[in-house]
Amino acid sequence: MSQGWVDIHCHLVPGIDDGAKDEAETLAMARMAVADGTETVICTPHQLGANRHNHGDEIRRRVQALQEMLNEHRIPLVVLPGADVRIEDDMPQLLASGEVLTLADRRRHVLLELPHEIYLPLEPVLQALKKQNLVGILSHPERNRGIMRTPEIIEPLVEAGCLMQVTCGSLAGSFGPECQEIAERFVSRGLVHFLATDGHGPKSRRPLFSQAAQRATQLVGEAATLKMCRDNPRLVAEGRDVAPGPIAIAPPKRGWRFWKRAS
Repeated sequence: MSQGWVDIHCHLVPGIDDGAKDEAETLAMARMAVADGTETVICTPHQLGANRHNHGDEIRRRVQALQEMLNEHRIPLVVLPGADVRIEDDMPQLLASGEVLTLADRRRHVLLELPHEIYLPLEPVLQALKKQNLVGILSHPERNRGIMRTPEIIEPLVEAGCLMQVTCGSLAGSFGPECQEIAERFVSRGLVHFLATDGHGPKSRRPLFSQAAQRATQLVGEAATLKMCRDNPRLVAEGRDVAPGPIAIAPPKRGWRFWKRAS
């Protein structure tokens, strides 16, 4: 069985959004990710909102070109097309047409981005996706200001089948103590199905798992950490179902020694 991290949220494609600015930054990020133990990245440029200019076929073309560039530079990283999708009224129709991308372009999971300052009810969105046999994954709920004010809204969403992705940097403290506290609360209660880097550059918001994986292992043990960083993300990359509802968690073994790479 493959043992490396699988990153379902990373802005690795050069020059398409607020992520990697150019090919040099992309290569630096890719090398950093591989050194940290990542094997597969679903590239997720922003779509909709202020990024309606990012069209589905253009993202597919750019990710294919990125894979060819990585191969030429002998960087052992698999990249797949996807998108970080701002929730808007016409999103279901654009998903149906293929203009807006699902994760890994598998037509199964959609990475959903709320406006950062407010929470909008997700139940109607999830129902609209369900009609297309699609499952929503809410990106970085711990960084949404509305959810930060009322974090108790997440548990009913998870019970209703919504999947949750927390940013590695939040768990590692990069976004401040409030985000870290909420991220730890969600992880500790089994409400997080994925950790992902949401990497944006080689210097800031880097595509790294290890520090967050160490913290997650302290909180919920090795098996749950591997499920969030490797197993569930790989199911998404393969277009397979991820079990809904809270994940099983266990306290870590006393004296657990953390790893730098997935093992």
